[in-house]
Amino acid sequence: MTTTSEKKSGGGRVVIQKFGTFLSGMIMPNIAAFIAWGFITAFFIKTGWTPVPELGGFPSADGTEHTGLVGPMITYLLPLLIANMGGRLVYDTRGGVVASIATVGVIVGTDIPMFLGAMIMGPLAAWVMKKVDSIWDGKIKAGFEMLVNNFSAGIVGMLLAIFGFFAFGPAVQWLSGLLETAVNWLTSMNLLPLLSLLVEPGKILFLNNAINQGVFTPLGTQQSVETGKSILFLIEANPGPGLGLLLAFTFFGVGMAKASAPGAIIIQFLGGIHEIYFPYVLMKPLTVIAVIAGGMTGVATNVIFQTGLRAPASPGSIFAIILQTASDSYVGVILSVILSAAVSFLIASIILRASRKRDLATEGAGDLGMAIAMTESNKGKSSDVLSGLSGAGVAAGAGLVGEGEAAAFEHKPIHTIIFACDAGMGSSAMGATVLRNKIKKAGIDSVDVTNKSIANLTDDVDLVVTHKDLTERAKQQSPSALHISVENFMNSPKYEEIVNLLQSEGVR
Repeated sequence: MTTTSEKKSGGGRVVIQKFGTFLSGMIMPNIAAFIAWGFITAFFIKTGWTPVPELGGFPSADGTEHTGLVGPMITYLLPLLIANMGGRLVYDTRGGVVASIATVGVIVGTDIPMFLGAMIMGPLAAWVMKKVDSIWDGKIKAGFEMLVNNFSAGIVGMLLAIFGFFAFGPAVQWLSGLLETAVNWLTSMNLLPLLSLLVEPGKILFLNNAINQGVFTPLGTQQSVETGKSILFLIEANPGPGLGLLLAFTFFGVGMAKASAPGAIIIQFLGGIHEIYFPYVLMKPLTVIAVIAGGMTGVATNVIFQTGLRAPASPGSIFAIILQTASDSYVGVILSVILSAAVSFLIASIILRASRKRDLATEGAGDLGMAIAMTESNKGKSSDVLSGLSGAGVAAGAGLVGEGEAAAFEHKPIHTIIFACDAGMGSSAMGATVLRNKIKKAGIDSVDVTNKSIANLTDDVDLVVTHKDLTERAKQQSPSALHISVENFMNSPKYEEIVNLLQSEGVR
């Protein structure tokens, strides 16, 4: 039976995940712009691969000054993109416009890249606009709607831009300086590796996007502007710890975990989707020690070699990391990946070998899905590998049933299936592809399978598939949909059950 304290703990985790998703939701859609800026910087600045004064923004041989692309992009484009997205998340397009206007004041009122300011001012400005609009909602005379809407948005945007210039911007600049001082202090005291004590467990709780895009990307980008590179881009994105863990399961795991680990390595290390290894840690909670130690090793290596990336590596693929590595950092960055993988592999192997005989002796204990279900049961939570489908009017815990049989509950016809994850780009895209291929292989063409972030879910979908740690949030967004929780993105038995359910209904 689930205790009150456990419910509070689960509710707290959902709140933290939602806040983290909101932060990363401002950054993730704009990652392409960060990557573009990183490439422009790598190629065209004075110390770049192919220096071009007109593009890199440094004086020509004849002394002519150039603005270039690097400075305007980091000063104006990236913060405004972040602010616009934050405003849209709060109040759609209207909120995005007002957020952009207000953030210009913050940018001009400071002399550092205003990523943190954009992440605060953007949503705040949209919220203010939303509240102002609510004052005369439904009270505007016919024919004056456009006049009132445009002038109110312009006036609010102007006032917020002035406020941002004189007060908000300087305050955020002070806060940014404080955070930068804290990071520099950790680096100077050789304590930066201790961040892995928070980062690696946080990733397992699906806070990876919030940690990386919400915290390290803004701070790292500012650091990169000043020094040409930042170690912060590698603290969460390093694929080494996950690689080492999956290698250990490949050699010393049992059951489904051992069988699926090699494929997971390709997706995690080459594809950059780190979420693929989270269920393996949940299967053996003690292995979190391995990824923490691996993460600390990687950070320590980069600290020793004073290495970093020019721009964020997203997704955290080894290809993205190599492409964004600063020209003087290849040795340290590559070593950080190798050594972190080696340490994670060594510790995880010891943990897995110590419990291997017990896992083999216990039927199903070595199975990835069953082991996670057992873990949840030990925590006092209700979990069943072959259940978890629930929705409006459906009893909680009602499950999908055996092959070729009809579902044991009533539900609306299934025409749309959404695979949702935190950011809507990584694990959800992979899961949607796997499920889509299985449905097509079964000869079903009338069901639309797509992927989205949980924040963008609506209540007009029929079935939502999420990782079990994200299902509660998905239900809040789409309460009328049927919800299926999975543990293994790549090879979940639930996918086959969904296909069986569609076939039992005669869907073609």
